[in-house]
Amino acid sequence: MQKLLLFVDKMSTWVGHAFSWLIVGLTLLISWEVFSRYALDNPHAWAFDAMIMLYGTLFMMAGAYTLAKNGHVRGDVLYGFFPPRLQAGLDLALYILFFIPGVIALAWAGYTYAAESWAINEHSNITAEGPPIYPFKTIIPIAGAFLLLQGIVEIVRCVTCLKQGDWPSREEDIEEVDVDKLKEMVHVKDSAIMDADKYVVEQEREGARK
Repeated sequence: MQKLLLFVDKMSTWVGHAFSWLIVGLTLLISWEVFSRYALDNPHAWAFDAMIMLYGTLFMMAGAYTLAKNGHVRGDVLYGFFPPRLQAGLDLALYILFFIPGVIALAWAGYTYAAESWAINEHSNITAEGPPIYPFKTIIPIAGAFLLLQGIVEIVRCVTCLKQGDWPSREEDIEEVDVDKLKEMVHVKDSAIMDADKYVVEQEREGARK
């Protein structure tokens, strides 16, 4: 089971990394459009639509990745002090009551939304002769499906934590800095840090007296 959970984590991570490159395309597009508009006096009517679609795709496809990394915004002022079982119980209730119904509604409505857009060959009406937007709307149910799959994985983690009393491991993306290893690399000891702190405090006191 743990291997399956980590596999879904890796898939969500890979999808997030793949679509993160859209920010490069978005940056280049904005930069070129600004240059073209003000330096060449040649703005492009389709640029605004393209920017919205690139950013929207990036935003939606990052949802499962962020959930896999436990990075969504949470009011954890008190949550962080709770024992793992209480955290898992709260998360499980919220997933079942709000997350799952909401994401299912998103995926289903997005599918209907995209199907209608494909059926009428929908184009953007923000500008004249706007670009087609049915590929962009197709991202909605796809992003919902990835988010729902990752949400099911998080529910399984909650159940596992309730049984075992501790959170199971998850796929790591960015390794946090190990302070002890960093000290070894620069050959710094705790005693040297304490002496440096004392020296700084003494210097501040002497400066205050003067």
